[in-house]
Amino acid sequence: MTSRSVQAARTSAPRPRLVLALLAGALLAASLALAVVALRSPARPATLEGRVRAVASTLRCPVCQSLSVADSPSGLARQMRAEIASGLRAGRTPDQIRATFVKSYGDWILLSPPRHGLDLLLWIAPVALLLAGLAAAVMAVRRWTLGGGGGAHTNVDEPAGPDLSAADRRLLDRALAHAEAEEPE
Repeated sequence: MTSRSVQAARTSAPRPRLVLALLAGALLAASLALAVVALRSPARPATLEGRVRAVASTLRCPVCQSLSVADSPSGLARQMRAEIASGLRAGRTPDQIRATFVKSYGDWILLSPPRHGLDLLLWIAPVALLLAGLAAAVMAVRRWTLGGGGGAHTNVDEPAGPDLSAADRRLLDRALAHAEAEEPE
């Protein structure tokens, strides 16, 4: 290869830092786009049936309990959907309709717990546990990479730590002497 072809190969090959920077920029742009989509509220349904379904999907069916009022085939769920429809036709807001059901059945009727009072812990606890686990993992990885290991002192050639008492030191010296005497040569 001539020096020109080597130089041409160097200039045409992508630089690793540039590639990493472009990749990081693309990932950042994609994550920002996903965040915007996730934070944007869904479009309000245009039809009465769609609005009834939107409200009914936030309420638990008292008969089925594992289904929403929107998905339940029970007669009570049908009555609840009819009550939601009449409330929407009367001009009540979805929050007012949900409040009526909460007044009758309690917070239990809501499929997702309210984000206030003691129920706020239900929303905060998973995030707090995730952050605590992440912090513990980071600390463990840092300890392992810095050579701390965190394990027991296993190298018999190195002296034990200064935290041994005099009695422990004598016991360790006797055990080491005994182990050396039993070693076959």
